[in-house]
Amino acid sequence: MIPDHTLPDGFPTGDLTLHGRILPASNATFVGEIDGVRVVYKPIAGERPLWDFPDGTLAAREVAAYAVSEALGWDIVPPTGLGDGPHGPGMVQLWRDEDEEQAPVDIVGEGEVPDGFRHVFDGLDAHDQPVSLVHEDSPALRRMALFDVVVNNADRKGGHVLPMVDGHRHGVDHGLTFHVENKLRTVLWGWVGEPLTHEEGTGLRRLESAVDGELGRTLAGLLAEDEVATTARRISRLLARGAFPPPATSSYPVTPWPPF
Repeated sequence: MIPDHTLPDGFPTGDLTLHGRILPASNATFVGEIDGVRVVYKPIAGERPLWDFPDGTLAAREVAAYAVSEALGWDIVPPTGLGDGPHGPGMVQLWRDEDEEQAPVDIVGEGEVPDGFRHVFDGLDAHDQPVSLVHEDSPALRRMALFDVVVNNADRKGGHVLPMVDGHRHGVDHGLTFHVENKLRTVLWGWVGEPLTHEEGTGLRRLESAVDGELGRTLAGLLAEDEVATTARRISRLLARGAFPPPATSSYPVTPWPPF
């Protein structure tokens, strides 16, 4: 089901040299470089078995998420492909240096929502102090929230949002995606019920067409047949709704914990 090597055009293709392991991480995650370009490498052999996702498929799901990001034209996921490394085949993704001065997702004192931010939920911190989870109200983060609906992202934590100096936001860690059941679990719930903008609708319609063509063929080489079909239905439902969907009414948690 997984192609041997699927790297985006222009991706460095030399030997992968590892510099260290990224901790903490649920699965084996390394930082290294190829031809002097820094990358993240997640070998399939280092994927932790999960009860609800097939073994050995997380790397392919990350590549599928990049393909969807490219079809949308929103540059959410950094260039990602499948390639060989010191620990065998796995996901390889270009590294992105985030601006640590920015916090697009944050925890603040209860009710102390900063200007330009949206409230997500209230809770208690490690010291039993009341706090609120918030995220910025920006077009870049809205697009990421819609992307997560499409790929059915079960793990959008605050730490998986990388703020760039120019205001762009990249999303990373997309192994838990494309499940046929509703698994959306995210910290980006601040726009529930709000209508899609013209730009957002245009991007989703572009994606809907792409699934019927080249994108659909790409996804078919990375995901199960029913996962591709379910992704197409999610896009259609989102366009028909014309607004950000609410959390699913089920016992499944709709926000990750911890949120970072």
